[in-house]
Amino acid sequence: MSDEDDGATAESASPPTCPHCRAPLYSRHCKYVCPQHGVVIDCSDPFR
Repeated sequence: MSDEDDGATAESASPPTCPHCRAPLYSRHCKYVCPQHGVVIDCSDPFR
């Protein structure tokens, strides 16, 4: 059971990455922004 707990903790700690260049995204209000590609995920997107 501890393996599942560790996996969830590690997954939540890692930032999302850009689907185009795999750069770490940063959060701005309700959006995730890539330093190279701009906004790539918006809060209105059905997936996350």
